[in-house]
Amino acid sequence: MRHTVLVFSGLDPSGGAGIAADIVAIAAQGAHALPVITALTVQDNDRVFGVEPVAPELLRRQAQALIDKISIDAVKIGIPGSAANAAVIAQLIAQLRLIRPSLPVVLDPVLASGHGDVLSRGDAVLALVPLLPVTTVIVPNGPEALALGGADNLLAQGCRNVLVTGGHGEGEVIVNRWFDADGREHAWRWPRLPGEFHGSGCTLASAIAAHLAQGMPMQEALDGAQRYCHAALAGAYAIAPGQLMPQRFIQ
Repeated sequence: MRHTVLVFSGLDPSGGAGIAADIVAIAAQGAHALPVITALTVQDNDRVFGVEPVAPELLRRQAQALIDKISIDAVKIGIPGSAANAAVIAQLIAQLRLIRPSLPVVLDPVLASGHGDVLSRGDAVLALVPLLPVTTVIVPNGPEALALGGADNLLAQGCRNVLVTGGHGEGEVIVNRWFDADGREHAWRWPRLPGEFHGSGCTLASAIAAHLAQGMPMQEALDGAQRYCHAALAGAYAIAPGQLMPQRFIQ
C-alpha cells in the first residue's frame, strides 16, 4: 500500500504544470497521486490563453468517489479555478478531517502564470480565502506572498506554515523562508539556476505533500522537497523556445 495525495489542480496541455506535474512529482517521492481536475486550460509552456473551471458539483463528485474508497494521507491544492470550487474543496477537507484531524494540506496559491496570465475565474485572491484556514502549509512565491498580505497575514488567516520562495527575486542566491504559527523561522539558500521553468511551484508543493503524506516532520519535508525541486530544475529540458520543463523523474 502506498501513501496517497488527493490533488486538486488544473489540466495543463503542455504537460509542464498542474496535474501533470503533480502526478510525476508525487510519484518521484514514493507516494501516489489521486488527481481531481479543477479546470481545463488552454496554454503552452509559456502562456495561458484560457481557463474553463470544472462545475463545482463535478469537482465534488470526482473527489467523493475517491474519498469513499481510498484512505487519503495528504491533500495538495493548485488552482481551484473558481471561488465556488474553492468552497467545495474546503468542505471536502473539513469532511476528511472528521476522520483524520491532522490531515496535512498543502496549498500552492497560483494567482497567475509566469507571464501574468490569469488562472482563475474572478478574483484569484478572494477565491483562496476559504482555503487558508484549512491549510497546513502554503507555498507562495514572493509576488504571491505580497498579493496575499505577507506571511504574517497568512498565518493570521489560519495557515499553520508559510514557505515563501525567492525565485522571483534577483541575485545569484535564492532564499526560501519558512514561518510557522509558533513563531519559528528558517531559511534555505540555493544557487540560482539559468533559465525560466514551467511548473516549478507545482513541483515543490507536490513534493512537500508527498513527504507529509508519508509522515515526515514539517522541516524535514520542506527540506527534502526543496532538494528534489532544485535537482529537477537543474536537469530541466526544452520542448520549445521559452520556459524549460523540470526533470521530475528523479528521487
